Amino acid sequence: MIRSGNVRHQSLMNQIYGKQRYIYDASRKFYLLGRDRLINEMRPPNGGAVLEIGCGTGRNLVAAAQIRKRASYFGIDISDEMLKSANRLIERYQLCKKVKTVQADATNFDPENLFGIEKFDRIFMSYTLSMIPDWKVAIDEALEHLADNGSLHIVDFGMQTELPAWFRKILTQWLKLFHVTPRSDLMQYLETKANLENRGLIHKKPFRDYACYYVMGPKRIK
Repeated sequence: MIRSGNVRHQSLMNQIYGKQRYIYDASRKFYLLGRDRLINEMRPPNGGAVLEIGCGTGRNLVAAAQIRKRASYFGIDISDEMLKSANRLIERYQLCKKVKTVQADATNFDPENLFGIEKFDRIFMSYTLSMIPDWKVAIDEALEHLADNGSLHIVDFGMQTELPAWFRKILTQWLKLFHVTPRSDLMQYLETKANLENRGLIHKKPFRDYACYYVMGPKRIK
């Protein structure tokens, strides 16, 4: 169910990606850096369940399903336009029995109703939080559906602190055209949530802080 406050966001995403979805994967591979690292390092258990929040064209889900074939994969996205591309890609790779996607709001979804699954062993968000207005709520919602021994994996735009000022300025202006906003307080919020959830947190700044990379691990035994 789409929250009333996010109906406008859903419309905006459909408007932006109604046509862009056809060239999305071909163009984004040049600047959505770190996605494959995230996929390779998730390592879900055999028989485990993996959820991507903001699955877009399905590119990441298909890639993950080809690497760890004994897990099941699920994806949600607010844009039904993007899901058209996702479902087409999943069919092309004959992964319909292994990968399922549905339209849902990242800030308010019920995986048991959508997929028949209450908790996930892995949840990942790839360049998603920088596009979700209520991104903190999206993190809260993800953790609500993460198994105690599971892990949350995030890659997104960093703050480019180690890159030239002219580059940061150009990138920021360009991202605004697509309603993308790097989250300057993402680290602080994840640290707060990790402490509350009693989970460990790994933070890295690949590509000179062009991207930010986080892994919130299993709950610790008290």
